Formats: sequence, C-alpha cells, structure tokens
Amino acid sequence: MKIETIEQQTPKSIIHSIVDAQPDDASFEEIMRELAFNRMVEKGLADSRAGRVVSEEDALRRIK
Repeated sequence: MKIETIEQQTPKSIIHSIVDAQPDDASFEEIMRELAFNRMVEKGLADSRAGRVVSEEDALRRIK
C-alpha cells in the first residue's frame, strides 16, 4: 500500500479523507470547519516551507 503525502493528493481525495474521518452525526457546519481548518494548516505549512515566516519578536511587536 502506497501512502501519499498531502502534496501528492488531489483536492478531492483530501476532502474525501477529511469528511470520512468525521463521525456519522457530524453537522454540515462541523465538517466545513474541519475542511477550513485543514486548508489553513496546509497554507501555513506551505508558507513555512517557502520561508514566509515572522520572528517571535516581530509577531509580539505586531500584536502590541
């Protein structure tokens, strides 16, 4: 069995795996939240891999 990384999966297969992982009684809103969360995490990881990061000091300064 070949295991694909997120980069190798199609958007459709990613969505299927996220939806399939939800309990049968999950609401539409809960599923949509999981899909959105996954997308945000993947975008953040892509930014990190591409070097689009902010130092902790800069982040703290921006928050103030």
